[in-house]
Amino acid sequence: MTGIEFLLDTNMVIGLLKGHGPALVLAEQSGLALERAAVSQITRMELLGYPQLTDEEDKAIQSFLAACQVRMLDPQVEALAITLRRSGAFKLPDAIVAATAISGSLRLLTLDQAMVRRLQALGL
Repeated sequence: MTGIEFLLDTNMVIGLLKGHGPALVLAEQSGLALERAAVSQITRMELLGYPQLTDEEDKAIQSFLAACQVRMLDPQVEALAITLRRSGAFKLPDAIVAATAISGSLRLLTLDQAMVRRLQALGL
């Protein structure tokens, strides 16, 4: 057991970094602790690949990522992401994040309620 319970998507990480109310509430309600959290490799790429990222933002993101685990893409995540993408309900980055959560039996923390509904509609 890795001790990892949560997978944070990009909008959740941004919300936490910016002190956005809904992200803070969700984190508190979930009992989120960063040492028990992970992000997908695609989330790391989205966060660090933002074109207008300032040096200060880069440092804050790097610090955040150092406090949690980064889950790398593997064949199981890839296969599940393909299945989710083929369902027509997900864009590729969301399919990768969802597949990472599902394959790791992690609770996905997201502010994207449409994504939550799509996962529920698929019985996930």
